[in-house]
Amino acid sequence: MILEKLKENFLAEILETCDSHGDPAAVVRKDRLREVLVFLKEDPAFQFDQLLDLCGVDRSRLGEAIRFEVVYHFYSLTHHHRLRLRVKVPQEDPRVATATDFWQGADWFERECWEMFGIVFEGHPRLKHLLLFDGFEGYPLRKDYPIAKRQKIPVSEEVV
Repeated sequence: MILEKLKENFLAEILETCDSHGDPAAVVRKDRLREVLVFLKEDPAFQFDQLLDLCGVDRSRLGEAIRFEVVYHFYSLTHHHRLRLRVKVPQEDPRVATATDFWQGADWFERECWEMFGIVFEGHPRLKHLLLFDGFEGYPLRKDYPIAKRQKIPVSEEVV
């Protein structure tokens, strides 16, 4: 029912759908993500009031044309249903719309994804480091990040 209603309202925006381990899953066009998020949050048939998780995926070793994905996991307390939403993000333009306007919990999820994969969440209120220090070079969860790379951790003058 969830995927059918989603396709009914966003036929051109839904690139593919499937049932993943009993939960509906859909791939959405990046340029229409914001409209789909508004719909998922506000439509009475969905009312996804919880964003359970958001993560980045580097698919470069799988031979896919588009390198990155952002994966969202939603839950509706009202209807007790779930949805996994995936958005393909090209390496040449690693940007997607923020979800912080609709789910405050997206704040830290998006900051971690930006920090680890370099995916920019446009409209995010404070996209700054969460886990890594300022000046950290690279994105450690990308498949091409050198495993043996070492970086000098800055030490404040107060500590010395």
